[in-house]
Amino acid sequence: MITPARPATSHVQHLISRRDVLKGTALAALGLPWLGTLTAQAAALPSLPDRTHGIKLGIATYSFSTLTVEQIIPIVSQMGVKSVALFRSHAPWGTGTVEECRTAVKKFADAGIAVTSTGVVQLKNDEAVVRKAFENVRGAGLNKMCGQPTPDAFPLVEKFVKEFDVRVAIHNHGPTDLYPQAADAMKAIQQYDARIGLCVDVGHGWLADEDPVATIRQCRDRIFEVHLKDTIGPKDGKSVDAGPVVVGRGLLDLKAIMKALVDIKFAYEAEFEYEEKVADKVAGVAQSLGYVRGLLAAM
Repeated sequence: MITPARPATSHVQHLISRRDVLKGTALAALGLPWLGTLTAQAAALPSLPDRTHGIKLGIATYSFSTLTVEQIIPIVSQMGVKSVALFRSHAPWGTGTVEECRTAVKKFADAGIAVTSTGVVQLKNDEAVVRKAFENVRGAGLNKMCGQPTPDAFPLVEKFVKEFDVRVAIHNHGPTDLYPQAADAMKAIQQYDARIGLCVDVGHGWLADEDPVATIRQCRDRIFEVHLKDTIGPKDGKSVDAGPVVVGRGLLDLKAIMKALVDIKFAYEAEFEYEEKVADKVAGVAQSLGYVRGLLAAM
């Protein structure tokens, strides 16, 4: 009888090491403080193949609105996320100075995290208000903002889009909003500069009886940003905050949403915006991220 050869000890140790490191990295994303050694080891291991199909997964820091920039950066780093959309409590896009916004962006950049967009910036028909937002965004090094212009502000927004060469992604925000569905925002922007596009919020669109998959496919050329979330709220919900849950636990077909993004070769960021009312949101964001990474890997 021939005894099967056993793997070389170094190979077995490598497999065990990789298993322990990946486990440690996942637990670190839940905020456990004792995993510095394992997460440090992860950097020394060979890179795993990219199974995201080109989809750039980021985090909207609205998910961590009660935390500081200094608290958010290690959380995002431990999750292996390379980009964020920065909420106004972390960078005062509409009210602060260029220096304040630039400083916040630099803190992320120094940690290897790109700030690619903003939280929703309110843009009313006031030239000073709109100019300040564009100056802060461009001055901080960004070329895109997530915004919500009032309908009468679009000509002014278009003026500054051309002056600053900054894209504006119009955010839909559910049943009670100016733009309940992303399709409503699409109608509003048709006549304006092509750098005015959409931030498709799949959860808020769902609450306003929108099929986010159909919207992604139909509006593909004007989508600059996507907010990923899930909800148990009904499609005819009357609240913009109805039933937010961890991605994968709600009613949205995230598999079909991600497949649509892959099919259209979506080149911008799909960001997790976790809104469930819990004290610690780190676990929910980590679980949402893991679920979507799994969906992409299985495609």
